[in-house]
Amino acid sequence: MTEPTHALRKASRPVVVAVDGPSGSGKSSVSRGAALRLGLRYLDTGAMYRAVTWWMLTHRVDVEAPEAVALRALDPLVEAGTDPASPTIRVDGVDVSGPIRSLEVTAAVSFVAAVPEVRSRMLELQRAAIGAGGIVVEGRDIGSAVAPDAEIKIFLTASEAARAARRSAEHSDDADAGEVTATRRALERRDHLDSTRAVSPLRRADGAIEIDATERTLDEVIDLVCNLVEAARTTRTDEVTQ
Repeated sequence: MTEPTHALRKASRPVVVAVDGPSGSGKSSVSRGAALRLGLRYLDTGAMYRAVTWWMLTHRVDVEAPEAVALRALDPLVEAGTDPASPTIRVDGVDVSGPIRSLEVTAAVSFVAAVPEVRSRMLELQRAAIGAGGIVVEGRDIGSAVAPDAEIKIFLTASEAARAARRSAEHSDDADAGEVTATRRALERRDHLDSTRAVSPLRRADGAIEIDATERTLDEVIDLVCNLVEAARTTRTDEVTQ
């Protein structure tokens, strides 16, 4: 006897979508947009590492000294909201959504994120936020470390030139060629640091679908992600009904 459709939906575990990729690839915009369209929650894990980095800088911890960062790794209380319409990030009860996007934090976050004690603490918080699912999670090690069992794994990328232009535009509407070049060099440096760190390096997770956003609009990329999720939902429902 076939169960009612509503019973099948209730029994089916809410989807987890893992979106990984380098800086400037559009992960945040794509992940938030997809979460809004799909009615899912959204978690920006990069903001969590930025929040810890902001705290370390504010408390004058030497972010390039792993031992110093490790000693304070459990001190900041990081809270990340998961509403895609209005994501929040707080440290010790303070809204730091603006300060964590500063150039100072951007330059230091790879050092802090490479410290195993920091990654271990953030992993706990991220998995707690994911919970039973129903969420789009973006970062650099989601499909490989944070949510390796995610139903949908995406590796979002773009050319270095496109990523540099997008990141420069975030800071200035009229960025000149010099600013774009400087941004590109900074991205190359961060890519190297993130890809070569010992713990959970940036890489394409096993089973991840790569999407190149270089020549695609934001809406086109969001469409691709949503189509992948809907296809997975349909397949899962079909398997349950068989």
